[in-house]
Amino acid sequence: MTLLTSIERPSTTTPPPAMPLGRAVPRRIGGPLRRPASLLQHRRVIGLLLRRDLKVRYASSVLGYLWSVLDPLLMALVYWFIFTKIFDRSVGETPYIIFLMCGLLPWAWFNGAVHDMAKALRVDGKLVRSTNAPREIWVVRVVLSKGAEFLFSIPVLAAFAIAYSASVNWRLLLFVPAVLLQVTLLLGIGLMVAPLVVMVRDLDRIIRIALRVLFYASPIVYAVRDVPPLWEDVFAWNPLAGVIELCRAGFFPSQLSWTHVGQSTIVSLGFLVFGWFVFAKLERTVLKEV
Repeated sequence: MTLLTSIERPSTTTPPPAMPLGRAVPRRIGGPLRRPASLLQHRRVIGLLLRRDLKVRYASSVLGYLWSVLDPLLMALVYWFIFTKIFDRSVGETPYIIFLMCGLLPWAWFNGAVHDMAKALRVDGKLVRSTNAPREIWVVRVVLSKGAEFLFSIPVLAAFAIAYSASVNWRLLLFVPAVLLQVTLLLGIGLMVAPLVVMVRDLDRIIRIALRVLFYASPIVYAVRDVPPLWEDVFAWNPLAGVIELCRAGFFPSQLSWTHVGQSTIVSLGFLVFGWFVFAKLERTVLKEV
């Protein structure tokens, strides 16, 4: 953090930077591409913050990165027990534990990222004000750090797949577009909620309630096709539906609907464009509030 401050703090003098960050954004880049281009030029700062977050998070931890999968793993075991040992399960696929984990792991990334992005600007308010780096960095940093935890959880999913002799196919490669789609969605949501929470403090509580509702409105313990036909189209427009189906396709190819993926892509891109617009409009006001 000290290094970042020394790099980006405005000054009347022009001392050499402590660490090369790449060339400045060319002046010819303007309009809607200016802010993404500026963010790309500061990718080394993003990398610095990402490494710092991961080191701090696991520095004094005995179990290390396993904490990142403990919560979704316990949730998966609870739902597996309820739907296989208590109730007669009529949703999902077999092995159900794999079906659950393919939904709960992306959800853990989504839930943790939205929760942290809501307070990203407020927690580091002094540093946000005192640097010239694009303020979107504080959103991107959360998305990537939580995304790293998601990637750390993949070996745990693989271990369960081997233990339960789950069948696999080439669609496991669709984990890559699933990650890219979720990054797009989270960036859009984060760019909206981060400045809005600074201005409207009660919004943080509303977001927590909305996340609880969204968990049950997302195809995590069930599939979109398990929803009654009257509501299926509504649930299919949930952007997490396409992400989760892409994650499940390597184990359950029948769960994949390219229509749902297309709908999720449209919604995610819409969130990203609108989120960047909101962030750009509110940035000056937010800097006065943090």
